Amino acid sequence: MADSAQDRKLPASQRKIVKARTEGQVARSRDLGHFGAIGAAVALLAALAPQLSDTLTHMLAGGLRFDASLLAHPEAMSDRLLALTLQMLAVLAPMFGVMLAVAVGASLLAGGWNFSLHALAPNFGKLNPLPGLLRVFSGHQLTETLKACLLAVLLGGVGAAWLAHQWMHHAELLAMPLPAALAAGGGLIQGGLLLLCVVLGAFALVDVPLQRQMLMRRLRMSREEMKKEHRENEGNAEIKAKVRQRMREMAKRRMMAAVPTADLVVMNPSHYAVALKYDGAAMAAPRVVAKGTDQVAMRIRDIARESKVPVLQAPPLARALYAHTELDQEIPARLFSAVAQVLAWVYQLRDALAAGRPLAAEMPMPEVPADLDPLNDAAPGAEA
Repeated sequence: MADSAQDRKLPASQRKIVKARTEGQVARSRDLGHFGAIGAAVALLAALAPQLSDTLTHMLAGGLRFDASLLAHPEAMSDRLLALTLQMLAVLAPMFGVMLAVAVGASLLAGGWNFSLHALAPNFGKLNPLPGLLRVFSGHQLTETLKACLLAVLLGGVGAAWLAHQWMHHAELLAMPLPAALAAGGGLIQGGLLLLCVVLGAFALVDVPLQRQMLMRRLRMSREEMKKEHRENEGNAEIKAKVRQRMREMAKRRMMAAVPTADLVVMNPSHYAVALKYDGAAMAAPRVVAKGTDQVAMRIRDIARESKVPVLQAPPLARALYAHTELDQEIPARLFSAVAQVLAWVYQLRDALAAGRPLAAEMPMPEVPADLDPLNDAAPGAEA
């Protein structure tokens, strides 16, 4: 298959990484959370050892105190147990709260804050046993299983070695007074937890980059996926070409609709046509409302004749206007003189037609600067 796991060899794109994050796929290290929680417990035991020892001593002494008057009230036993339980929770709850906060903070440190409801969405595909078996025997799951087994063996081995090394000290606790036994026992527990923290810290140093590497490995893409994403990002080439063609057609229709409003169309007999409009009250210079070559030029000419717009045959001026102007822009200053000559002739023609008399002036042949005519040898870019 084109997108099988064997074909996914390309690194994940930023878009796929962001999408995976929105779906809740973030590199999280459980070992880092465990290390943070156990480390916080060790730090609290070291900082609050005297206070914890005194509190536990008073609680144990109160719990072992015998009160003969309570024998007459059987329900007093449950009340006493409830009171002692609440006292113990009052001691342990802050410690557990700090451990939970540190564990959450360690998880955020590894993968950052990420809130997603994607995991809560129903996914009936997970009911299929075949993909479930494949996930169980996947490389990711096998790696996690081996890592968990190795961690359990190391923690068990370190714990057993510590107990074997300190068993005499644990036995001596039985002969100590209660306050001294609690203090010594707390020290022994603290030492054992410190060793476990060292093991968890070593695993966390390896697990954090390992989880990131495994996540990026799961997100790797095939060439087909990369091409598909590129098409989605850039857009389908055929659709974009059709959109551009549609825009050109719309612009062409708008341009043709503006030809009847022009004052003059300057033409090279069959290759260039430029329609000009000038309003002295609103424009600083004549403006190009339409231009084109070949068939478009012929269409501009036909529309102009149908709309009674004068058409002037002036090849050099038509070529210069087409080469150095854009639609809906004013003509260059160096062509003012040539365009002014043809516009003056157009105005004279209109006046003569309005008065019903023939026009005495002949159609002008304006002079165009040689470097503005594309077919002139002196023009920039002209063919030799």
